[in-house]
Order: sequence, then C-alpha cells, then structure tokens
Amino acid sequence: VQLQAFGGGLVQAGGYLRLSCAASGRAFSSLSMGWFRLAPGKEREFVAAISRSGGDTYYADAVKGRFTISRDNAKNTVYLQMNSLKPEDTAVYYCAARYGNWYQYRLDYWGQGTQVTVSS
Repeated sequence: VQLQAFGGGLVQAGGYLRLSCAASGRAFSSLSMGWFRLAPGKEREFVAAISRSGGDTYYADAVKGRFTISRDNAKNTVYLQMNSLKPEDTAVYYCAARYGNWYQYRLDYWGQGTQVTVSS
C-alpha cells in the first residue's frame, strides 16, 4: 500500500483547506486511516483518525470542532476538511494507515507530507 497526500497550501487565518490522501492497492477498506502533523520544533502530533467503515472518528482536542475526517472507500481516499484554520495549525501533515482498528502507536503505512501554512 502506498499513500499519497496532497491538498496543502498557504491560507489566511480563518480560512479552510481540504487535504486528501489516496491509497494504492485493494486493501483500503481494511485500513483504519489517520492524519498527523509535524510543526517545526515540535513533536509529531495526532490530528484525526477514522475507522475502516467510516463509522467512528477520533480527533485531537486542538482540532475538534474545526476539522472533519472522512473517507470514500470506493475512491481509496481519506479526506481532512480543515476549517477555521489558525496559525498554530501550520505544519506538515501526514496520512497514515493501519490494518484493523485504529491504534496510533502501531501504524503500517505512512504517506509523504503535505505542507499547510496558515498566515495571521
């Protein structure tokens, strides 16, 4: 499985972006999917995750109410809709995947990052 994330960019505070992560292969519906971010000088941070069916979602407190994770199993793609962006959301965003139930400390695949920059 290969993961490719895209959709990052430069946006003003209060704006929005939608990130996408496309997965190769036929196993997408077997994968829980998640997003992490890495900001300069900080440790990697969990952002959001979604179960294989899409029925369960999980969010970090810092993004709850502003970000929405979703998936389209027919398109092998997971999305991260980011609204009301803040400068502190600036980071490289990575998608990740795991067979079975979500567990952020045991991941099977990582995508390359996509840069999100929020200007004040």
